[in-house]
Amino acid sequence: MPLIRSIIHALWMLVTVMPWAIIMLVASLWTKSEPLYWMAVRWLSWATGGARVILGITTRVSGMENLPQDQRAGAILLVKHQSTFETFYLPTLMPHPLAFVFKRELIYVPFFGWAMARLDMIHIDRSLRAQAFNKVVAQGRRLLEQGIWIIMFPEGTRIPRGQAGNYKSGGTRLAVETGAPVIPIAVTSAKVWPRKAFIKKPGVVDVSIGPAISSAGRKPDELMREVEAWIEAEMRRLDPEAYVGQ
Repeated sequence: MPLIRSIIHALWMLVTVMPWAIIMLVASLWTKSEPLYWMAVRWLSWATGGARVILGITTRVSGMENLPQDQRAGAILLVKHQSTFETFYLPTLMPHPLAFVFKRELIYVPFFGWAMARLDMIHIDRSLRAQAFNKVVAQGRRLLEQGIWIIMFPEGTRIPRGQAGNYKSGGTRLAVETGAPVIPIAVTSAKVWPRKAFIKKPGVVDVSIGPAISSAGRKPDELMREVEAWIEAEMRRLDPEAYVGQ
């Protein structure tokens, strides 16, 4: 049954993303970036809604009160990365538009990537390290000044359940450069939507939003260690079965 449900959900995403991406590409000729962003979020809500109805994946969210309440306040969300699920779900959850920092290659993915390329996001060439970070700072500063939140996955790639990746300080470097607070977020998506797995299973994904951490007067590496400590401790609290024997 999980295989059949996973096939149906994959088909659901495929048949909805193609026409919606075409609509977005056409609309981008005259539509401003923020309305276009919310059009993209509508498709993401279909993908995660389909996960709920077809796959039996539900969510349990805590810590929404930790998000900045000022509509113009900037923030940098640093998120545990276990699967594709959180990249789809978090934009549907957040009250502000989000700008992802992602590798440039993704914009060439048919339909999905083409639509992403029309949004005000930060896509970088990872082979150009210094230039890539300068671009992140320049674009990140502009977006934060517009009240758009930056979302980054400090581990850089999807990490198997029960493991911790190498937390890179790019997100906290951006925070220190711009003065924006960082908000750590723990997500247990691998319980139901494992890394690089086609077959998903029913269950609950916990999303825990931590208290905002000021970047004022901090060093990026020190700040990232605090973010990592909070996220990894929270992951053990939310998903203790994954850390048995560690």
